[in-house]
Amino acid sequence: MTYDEPGGSWRPFWLVAGVLGLVVVLEVALPGPRVPSLVWTLAAGALGGTLGHALMARRAWTVRVGGGSLSVGREWVRLAHVDTAHLRAVAEGTAGVDAGAPVLGGAGSPPRGRTVLPVRLTDGRSVLVPTRDPAALSRALLAAVSDVPGSPRERKGTLGS
Repeated sequence: MTYDEPGGSWRPFWLVAGVLGLVVVLEVALPGPRVPSLVWTLAAGALGGTLGHALMARRAWTVRVGGGSLSVGREWVRLAHVDTAHLRAVAEGTAGVDAGAPVLGGAGSPPRGRTVLPVRLTDGRSVLVPTRDPAALSRALLAAVSDVPGSPRERKGTLGS
């Protein structure tokens, strides 16, 4: 089973592009003074800024479960090292977050609009996975972990696990 949660949305980009398109249509259709070049420059900058933000968010905060690993951006953990008993306890509400656990993905805190799913590794360390839907991610992890062989000779993840 694979799980893919995009790290960002294209909606802001398309909204800015739509407003810019509307300004172009009004510029062509309406008589009178033209839109100053400063406005066009600011509009193009806004479009470029939202494009850059959408691309960065999708690269840095996309959560994936599949191919034998759980990844957030460039950081990943092997599924064979996920403690399924703790994951089930989190889903039942009997376990929680370890103090000082790092956020998977490299940030000190999760991005706005996300909660964290605490994931304990088999070596006792914990990581926090930023997600919009912790229940769906937990189900995907439990389904994926049960399918992964736990060979210790496999490649290690970016957290050394």
